[in-house]
Amino acid sequence: MLEVMDAESVRRWVVVTRAALAARRAEIDALNVYPVPDGDTGTNMYLTLDQALHATRTEQERLGEEGPPRLDVEVAAMSRAALMSARGNSGVILSQLVRGVSDVVAGEHLTVVDTPAVARSIAQGARRARESVVRPQEGTILTVADATAAAAEQVAREGGSLGELTVAAVTAAREALARTPEQLQVLADAGVVDAGGAGYLLFIEALDRVVHDKGPARHFAVDDFILNTTLERRADWSHDGGDRAPAAGYDHDGHDGPAYEVMYLLREVPEDGVVALRRELDGLGDCVVVSSAEDLTHVHVHTDDIGGALQVGLAHGAPDRVVVTPLETTAGTPQLGVSLVACAAGPGIAEVITQAGAVAVSSGPGHRASAGELLAAVREGGTEEVILLPNDRDTRMAADVAARAAAQEGRTVHVIGSTTAVQGLAALAVFDPGLTVTQNVLAMTHTAAATRHGGVTVAVKSGLTSGGACEIGDVLGVVAGDITIVGTDMDEVAREVLDTITGTGAELVTVLVGEDAPEGLVERLTARVESQRVEVEVIDGGQPHYPLLFGVE
Repeated sequence: MLEVMDAESVRRWVVVTRAALAARRAEIDALNVYPVPDGDTGTNMYLTLDQALHATRTEQERLGEEGPPRLDVEVAAMSRAALMSARGNSGVILSQLVRGVSDVVAGEHLTVVDTPAVARSIAQGARRARESVVRPQEGTILTVADATAAAAEQVAREGGSLGELTVAAVTAAREALARTPEQLQVLADAGVVDAGGAGYLLFIEALDRVVHDKGPARHFAVDDFILNTTLERRADWSHDGGDRAPAAGYDHDGHDGPAYEVMYLLREVPEDGVVALRRELDGLGDCVVVSSAEDLTHVHVHTDDIGGALQVGLAHGAPDRVVVTPLETTAGTPQLGVSLVACAAGPGIAEVITQAGAVAVSSGPGHRASAGELLAAVREGGTEEVILLPNDRDTRMAADVAARAAAQEGRTVHVIGSTTAVQGLAALAVFDPGLTVTQNVLAMTHTAAATRHGGVTVAVKSGLTSGGACEIGDVLGVVAGDITIVGTDMDEVAREVLDTITGTGAELVTVLVGEDAPEGLVERLTARVESQRVEVEVIDGGQPHYPLLFGVE
């Protein structure tokens, strides 16, 4: 059993929490009846933490950090990333629980966290979460967090060990969660506990697990933890042992509140500005959550007045990462037929996708489409069967989550394994509305897999690649997702990439031109390829980070 937690064990705490949320996402979604019965609490909490972890690691790689980062630095970075990644009401509150840990660890520059520090972290997280909500409601995650914090602080005051603290915290969280239907009538009517509180319990259970298993990360039994305590349905979460059926008279689809969820980020808002934001937004809607971390402020509100919610933010800065989601609790009855959804890394790619009859979703480096955005696009198609092309390796997980969520609405989503834009466009080109869904999925999957692909980008940090060492500003040639060429001349690197992926038998080369492509480069490459009697299709993709993307069929 751990007596103190260091950077490695704190990191394991976050990873195990994410794994637990991933495994229980659908079950927590099914509990979600308050404040809006839109069935996304588990998904939002999972995606918030997952993307925060990814963003934190990406930032460390960008900075070229060698060795494990300091505990206080990593926790502060995680807090900021969680706020930026927060999705929905539950995601914003989760980011404040993480911020509570950061306030203590980073604020006090701790290198290890002992029993009193863990108690302070849990208590500060509960306080941050509650103060971010304009109209706190008992019987929610806030109540569960408060009860957990009180238990942790009591153990710390009595001089208990870290293991005793986590056991007491888990017990308090479970008991508080079980009482939520007594405090919130909508939960009692539906026969469930609070969804956000259930997600918070996983957060505390993961802490307890890490503290009681002090082996190194490579020996840590995350899979055993998930198998033994997560995949089994929890009978204490609903009246029927986990597969919730709302109590008699409870209308799961009924929602007479505001029509939209509006979320955005603001920068450099002073504390009095945050207070003003909460007050002004409270007059426009409900479920107002305004939270901050360092220079960032995250705004969340349910409202009928989208423009008004944005206008309130404009008084304090320029809203960034604006997301507006309809708060409909039913997506409508899917119609017979098949529709297409495809991710686009640039506006030109999106235009081609739309012309092909598909719903385009913005997704690429800098902004990966969330499961919620993909699910909204799936719903937009309105059909029982949907073919979804993620067109990016990092978007595949979100696509799979969206597919599982869509299945709960009676839709079947077939996710094509397209990992690049050129593979996705090639797959779209062979779609035939006269064929069955199965035939189209097979043809599109085969085409995507058979499309050789590559690209050209510029190094933003030093590192070691399959093509050798690179420095900032070097031109990198990417073949099949791997950096195999390092050079200084973009023309030369582009030619090498094309020579590698064309080979013999090439009939068509597709060139997606990015926003940073040098003038004249595409014309020179096109002339060279056409001289080899290979057809070239040039598309102004407008994608960032990659001046050129190639596909060969």
